[in-house]
Amino acid sequence: MIKKNRAQITEFIIHKVGNKYNSTRNLFSEKTMLFDEGSYQMVFNFLLKPFTNLTESYRFHHHADVNLNEMNAYSESLFKNEGDFVEISKNIVKHLFEQSTSANIKTGDVMIVKFAEIEINDILTDAIGIFKIENKSDFFQTYVDGDIIELMLLEGISTKKLDKGCLILNTTDAEGKYVLSVDNNSYDAQYWIKNFLQVKPADDSNNHTKNYMEFCASFGEEVIKENFGKKQQSEFLANTVDFFKENEVVDIEDFKTTIFEEEKHVELFDDYKKQYEQEADVLLRNSFHVADKVLKKEKKNFKTEIKLDTQMSIKIDVDSPDAASYYLERGYDEDKKMFFYKVFFNEEK
Repeated sequence: MIKKNRAQITEFIIHKVGNKYNSTRNLFSEKTMLFDEGSYQMVFNFLLKPFTNLTESYRFHHHADVNLNEMNAYSESLFKNEGDFVEISKNIVKHLFEQSTSANIKTGDVMIVKFAEIEINDILTDAIGIFKIENKSDFFQTYVDGDIIELMLLEGISTKKLDKGCLILNTTDAEGKYVLSVDNNSYDAQYWIKNFLQVKPADDSNNHTKNYMEFCASFGEEVIKENFGKKQQSEFLANTVDFFKENEVVDIEDFKTTIFEEEKHVELFDDYKKQYEQEADVLLRNSFHVADKVLKKEKKNFKTEIKLDTQMSIKIDVDSPDAASYYLERGYDEDKKMFFYKVFFNEEK
């Protein structure tokens, strides 16, 4: 989603956020932090790398007026240099603290960072990053004590995975500022996305493609597989991917006509779509442009492997929609009283 080739950190500060539920306090820094060259590059990559492959973006919202959204207001002040960076960063942590109303929400280190020249959609812009470190890792530090080398067990921040983070970009579309978010701790998703940031998915092709692919995966698992078997589920998912690859714009009526041969399947699809929209609280568009990057990413989540209770499995390529119907037959052996699959091929690879 973003490119960081020309980006740089211009402001950086770390605070600690507590938890209202267990009465732990916030701790604030009074000055921004300076880096040596080695630590700068490591921190820079650690913070921005998770955002380089994101396809989904968000926009701020508020039930009355988006200008009343706290994070929208704080980021706007930072972009316009209206107020002191340190004091605004403290207010961001205080706002985060106010959302910690559950024992599940962890205390942690909060980094507030201002970036310059981040590239998105061929535009160079500033960005505000808020990153929360919730989990620390143990590591050994060696030190010399006289004529021996000792080990000391320490605790620190791992550079392998960011717990939570967001980038608020100083560029807008008709819906408002671009907001990107990473959350690797799913047990408190409402806390970060809905309560702290107060954002909603953008109304764009990336989100529409993602929503529909997730819906088709769920329909394949809960309806096709349960009623018609794993082979038919794999065929449906492969045909779905093929339809998305062959059409720049997905029209749902065309999709149903192409994918389903029988009217009963269309009825099952329509009924499940209504149920899914209500339960997942998502609107599935009847027509939308396909986002190729999202398609490539989401199709990896399609499960087309047929696992058998005889410790064998058959994996069907989701990019080969005709493979299962042409080269795989399912039957029943009366002598063994067992089901079987017959697989056709020309040679082993």
